[in-house]
Amino acid sequence: MEIKPNPNAVKMIQKLSDAKAPSGFEDEAVAVARKYSADFANASEDCLRNLYLHAKSNTGDKPVFMLDAHSDEVGLMVHSIKPNGTLRFVSLGSWSDNSLPASKVLVRNRHGEFIPGVIAAKPPHFMTPEERQHAGSTSIQSLVIDIGAVSKEDAVENFGILIGEPVISDVHFSYDEAHDVMIGKGFDCRIGCAALLETMRRLSAEDLNVDLVGVLSTQEELGERGVKAAVGKVAPQIALCFEGCPADDTFTEPYAIQTALRKGPMLRFMDKSIVCSPRYQRYVLDLAEEKGLAVQSSVREGGGNNGAIINTALDGIPVIVVGVPVRYIHSHYGITSYYDFEATVQLATEVVRSMTADIIRSF
Repeated sequence: MEIKPNPNAVKMIQKLSDAKAPSGFEDEAVAVARKYSADFANASEDCLRNLYLHAKSNTGDKPVFMLDAHSDEVGLMVHSIKPNGTLRFVSLGSWSDNSLPASKVLVRNRHGEFIPGVIAAKPPHFMTPEERQHAGSTSIQSLVIDIGAVSKEDAVENFGILIGEPVISDVHFSYDEAHDVMIGKGFDCRIGCAALLETMRRLSAEDLNVDLVGVLSTQEELGERGVKAAVGKVAPQIALCFEGCPADDTFTEPYAIQTALRKGPMLRFMDKSIVCSPRYQRYVLDLAEEKGLAVQSSVREGGGNNGAIINTALDGIPVIVVGVPVRYIHSHYGITSYYDFEATVQLATEVVRSMTADIIRSF
C-alpha cells in the first residue's frame, strides 16, 4: 500500500506529540484536540479532563460507537527539593528507569512556565568502584533533576519550583518523510489520539448506522482512571480503543515478531488485562483481509489498556484494541511511521462504516 503523507495530519501529530501533558495534566493535549475537532464534533470536558467529541452528524437514535484514545503520556512529578537545589522526583506512569539519566526535561513552575533541567548523571570521576560496577542499574529513587539552582531557596524563590509540579521530556517532534520516520515523545498514545481525530474527520460527512463519540481519556498510565468515568457517561454499545503500542521488531526473534514498524496496525488478542472480544476481533481481521488493508495481530503476555475497563463496564461492551506500532515507548523518544498511522485510520474508518445494530448484537 503506497501512502502519501497529508501535511495537515503530520502537523496534527506534531502538535499532539509536542503537547506537555503527562498523566493528570493533560490540558495541552486536550486543547490541541479541541482545535482539530472543531469542524466535525461538539466537544465537552469533565473534571478529569476527559474530552468528549460527539460527531455533529449524530442523530441520537442509533447505537453508540465509542472511539477511545488516552491523551496522557508518562511523566514525572517533583517529590521534594534538596538543600542543594536539586529535585527529587517520582514517576507518573511506568518508565524504563535506565533511560532516565543524562536526559533533558522540562519542569513546570508555580507560574505555569516550563523550566529546563537535566536528570543528573554522576560523573565517573566521583564514582566509587562499586558504583562503577553497577552504573547500568538505575533506580528512580537515586536520581535528581538539576535546574541549575544552588540551594532550595533559590529553586523555590527564583525558579518558582514547588513540590507536586509535573515534569516532561524535553523532546520535539521530527519527521523524515523520505524514510517515513517520525521521532518524538508521547506517541503512547498521542499517535492514537491523532488516529481517532482523523477517523472522525473522514467519517464526518457520511450517513452512518451508528452515532460516533470520540473520547480522549486521561490518566491511562496511572491505572486507566479517566476511562472508568468516561465509559459510564458515553454508555456505548460497542467500542474501539486506539493505542500507541510497543513495537517488538528490534527486540524479538524473527519468528515471534508481532508488532513491526510499517506493517500496519496491531490488533491484540489478549494482554495482561483483557481478552479482546473474540467475535469482534475476528470480524475486523476478516474485514481487513476483504478490503486489502495491512494489519498485524498479537498475543501479549504483559501490558494493559483502556479496553479492559470498557469491556467489563455496564452490561459488557464488545471492544477491540487497534495499536499503531511505536518503538521504545515509555522512554524519552519513540519512533513510529506515517504509514502505520494511515493504515490504522483506514482500518478504523472501514470498521465504523460497516457497523450496524445487528452486527453489534452478533458479538
